[in-house]
Amino acid sequence: MIRTVEDFLINWKHEAESTLKIFHTLTDESLHQKVYEEGRTLGTLAWHIVVTIDEMVGKTGLQFKATPHDAPKPITAKELAVAYRESSDAMVQAIKEQWSDETLLEEKDMYGQTWTVATILQVLISHQTHHRGQITVLMRQAGLVVPGMYGPSKEEWLAFSGEAPE
Repeated sequence: MIRTVEDFLINWKHEAESTLKIFHTLTDESLHQKVYEEGRTLGTLAWHIVVTIDEMVGKTGLQFKATPHDAPKPITAKELAVAYRESSDAMVQAIKEQWSDETLLEEKDMYGQTWTVATILQVLISHQTHHRGQITVLMRQAGLVVPGMYGPSKEEWLAFSGEAPE
């Protein structure tokens, strides 16, 4: 639960670092990976995470320069990671400069509903985590090593102890 701006900033720091670990593992070729023919590609899911910062947090009234939600998807994994870092950093800096804990209690129209700013931020984190989970499945299918986020990944566990838990 986000009760203070600092609560969000601490949580977001870990989540953004986890997202960047994944984005830095992606290859240009892996961006085309799909689960099924009509499904989203790994690159489309990753880009969705990037542009959601502008799309969702922009509805709070926060003034910051992020990758616009309608920006065209880049063709390289590096461009994708750079766009994410720049958008995330700009959002964090703007929050530090423009918001107080009281801002989190303000109500905003979100998708036809009324949400507090704190709820918007929590949904932003959950949304990102959800799509990172989808991306990790596609990464495995593309033959990439998935980095650990809330603990070691299988490969990290193997390097640490020699055998992964069942």
